[in-house]
Amino acid sequence: MQKPRVDHWEAALRGVCYLKGSPGRGVLLSSDSDLTLTAYCDSDFLTCSTTRRSLSGYVMFLGGSPISWKTKKQDVVSHSSAEAEYRSMRNALNKVRCLKQLYEDLGYPQHQLIKLYCDSQAAIHISSNPLFHERTKHIERDFHAVRDAVQDEILTMVHVNTHDQLADLPTKALGCIPFEGLCHPSWAFVIFMLKLDGEYWKISIYLSYKIGNQ
Repeated sequence: MQKPRVDHWEAALRGVCYLKGSPGRGVLLSSDSDLTLTAYCDSDFLTCSTTRRSLSGYVMFLGGSPISWKTKKQDVVSHSSAEAEYRSMRNALNKVRCLKQLYEDLGYPQHQLIKLYCDSQAAIHISSNPLFHERTKHIERDFHAVRDAVQDEILTMVHVNTHDQLADLPTKALGCIPFEGLCHPSWAFVIFMLKLDGEYWKISIYLSYKIGNQ
């Protein structure tokens, strides 16, 4: 961003306009929520037109409150959307393990299976398939990690409808209606995807946290 251009300025103005139009929105950490950890993961297949790499994204919830989210370009080019989704599962798994250990250290272990929501049936089937085949041998490392986590009962894979996929918020450039449909009234992510020189730039504005009752 050493050489900002008009497109960057216009994207920044969009963020300011959003904040002006929604001064009461934020991220609510409810005091009466349970301490069950759930996760959503998603990918945007072949997002970058230059490198053809996909985006991985996840959102972590403690009860009904979002506590962690991240978007990152994948290290390698995925050969299919299922592969891209599976790599996003692996990234989400790393965060799930970290948070699970953190809660155990704080005295709040997760006694139930952690649900990882994904909208790709193919990726979910791969995670429960004990056999490798031609489609998965090039992602064997990620396959082992997610499959072992499922077999060790650390997490369970749950299919979610694409229209209810909360991980789309930090991953895809959503329109106004899909964005508002995914946002809970008590919290919001402000994320803009701007295409410059063939690549997507993510401009994120995270609102201040609120602590209180729903």
